[in-house]
Amino acid sequence: MLTTRRPTPTTVAFTVSTASPKNTVAAIAPSYFFIALRILLGLYVCTALLFEGAAAFPGFVVVRIAATFCQESFGLSNGYQIAQQLSNNLHVAWRLVLCAGLGWIVLRRGYTEESLLVVRGLGVQTSSTGSTWLATTSTRFIPTSAIQDILIHEAFKGFEVRFYMAIVVAGGEDAVVVFPVSSQVTLLAKGAY
Repeated sequence: MLTTRRPTPTTVAFTVSTASPKNTVAAIAPSYFFIALRILLGLYVCTALLFEGAAAFPGFVVVRIAATFCQESFGLSNGYQIAQQLSNNLHVAWRLVLCAGLGWIVLRRGYTEESLLVVRGLGVQTSSTGSTWLATTSTRFIPTSAIQDILIHEAFKGFEVRFYMAIVVAGGEDAVVVFPVSSQVTLLAKGAY
């Protein structure tokens, strides 16, 4: 979904997002449900890791206190006991792998968001979100004096034709592809100029 904003008369912001639009209650409710489910799953994983740490290092009383605090504060006692009974037959290494997998599911961002900010007389700024909630947004500013050319081009991916926009930077090795994840042609445009 492409959205366009004009914060000032000399500025235009284009944003491409793969997230579905949330305009109705029927679209918002499942989103909040899955956010709550991910938070609860994340709390379970943190509590499980704290208990594993307390069992592995019995001398660290702080870890045991933190695990008990998480379990009692967030009402995880019943659910955690059920999960603990199910995983008691697993080896510690497999439990840690299971926690790592669940942690990856909790922290993974389900969509990508890329934007292009054009400021007249100053330059353009591209930004793209990371694949997880912990990853930072990658941002690159290209001043107007460094822009050699702007190309709207097409590339073939399988049996599809994908259109993409590339900015040729003076003195740069590669062209900067605008909306690289959304257009999925970054590798095709590298070294083409």
